[in-house]
Amino acid sequence: MGLANLLLSLLNIYSLILFVRALMSWFDPMFSSTVGRFIFNITEPVVEPVRRVIRPMGGVDFSIMVTIFLCIILQTMIRSAM
Repeated sequence: MGLANLLLSLLNIYSLILFVRALMSWFDPMFSSTVGRFIFNITEPVVEPVRRVIRPMGGVDFSIMVTIFLCIILQTMIRSAM
């Protein structure tokens, strides 16, 4: 397994975790469960800088969706370089 494949796999996993975070925010917005805190802690360092650039609009936070989109762009760039 090459470095590119490893990066693609990690980006896939991270995108899935971001998606789970988005779903969890509907049911546990304070991330009070152990799993919720874990997911929040591993995604917030990436999501927070995006949130600073793209502020919530009308009470809706698009930073997670933008972060997932950025992961997709990185995956596309890695695939095109292979």
